[in-house]
Amino acid sequence: MRIDIARLNLIAVAAGLLLAACSSPQQAPPTPAQQAAQQQAAQVAAAAKEYTLYQQLLASHSDALAVPIGQEIVRKYPGTPAAADVQQTLPALAAKVAAVIEHQRLRALWLYQAAPMAGGRQTTAAISAVKPDGDRSAVRLVLRRHTLWGQSVYLYDDSNAGFVCKGLCTVTMRFDGGKPERWQAYLPHSSDPALFIKDDRRFIAALEHTHKDIVMDVVRKPHREQTLRFEAGGFDPAQFPQPAKK
Repeated sequence: MRIDIARLNLIAVAAGLLLAACSSPQQAPPTPAQQAAQQQAAQVAAAAKEYTLYQQLLASHSDALAVPIGQEIVRKYPGTPAAADVQQTLPALAAKVAAVIEHQRLRALWLYQAAPMAGGRQTTAAISAVKPDGDRSAVRLVLRRHTLWGQSVYLYDDSNAGFVCKGLCTVTMRFDGGKPERWQAYLPHSSDPALFIKDDRRFIAALEHTHKDIVMDVVRKPHREQTLRFEAGGFDPAQFPQPAKK
């Protein structure tokens, strides 16, 4: 954002005029009105100084550093020209910075790996479900691509409890708080505590358009209905490529 030099000059001039008006020699102690004017002049001058820094940070695209400076100006110097000017840009700027921080947090929740596996190579992307209290659940959502086995999407229960599912069962999902969707799932042929989503391609396509979370209703063994929430909005498709064949 370009620094508004004219606005800075106006704020500085206003501060200077107030200080000059209050600095003339006084024979008697200053009156309450004069004391108030002096305090106001000091407030305007201090706010103008911090406002200059705020504008410099905006000009250098240091938005995350500019937000707390702007908030301090509004909090400490209400009613000053600097505070009034900051209030015109601060709400949108703070929202932008908060969105960037949240996206970075969501991206960090995913774990990506690429390694040899069972005579081939595979890439995986995994994220743990989050409990209502914010702790991580034992259930992970895993995306897997293997040179021999192909592509899979499944839930894996690290507690080894596993899931209840006979033949093709239904998992109800909600993407970003949208309408409930019914997805088919099945258990693996092995004894692994996993539950596979049948339409893996459609699921990954939906995941790539998810901004916040995916909520799934499942049944874990022995017969516990449970809602799993995955903060999956930070998924990065570039980190989950097809594994290179030898």
